[in-house]
Amino acid sequence: MKRLVQDGRPLVAIMVDGEVVDARAGDPLATALALAGRMRLRASPNAGAPRGAFCHMGVCQECVLHVDGALRQACLTPVRAGMAVELRGVP
Repeated sequence: MKRLVQDGRPLVAIMVDGEVVDARAGDPLATALALAGRMRLRASPNAGAPRGAFCHMGVCQECVLHVDGALRQACLTPVRAGMAVELRGVP
């Protein structure tokens, strides 16, 4: 995945499973993670199958993950500097 338009927003550092990832401030977190090559966001609670952002508009809730210790939908959460994202351990 790559960005088609560069709009001049600054890159900020976020922590994803303890690793620093650069992302554009204000991007949806799901977009930032996809641009960083992280398409798998969690496992399904029943089958353990990989899940990621599907609808990108908050309907499917497949992109729920831990952000700063709380469950959030990655597609509806804007990136901000210093946010801590945990992909491991989300059902």
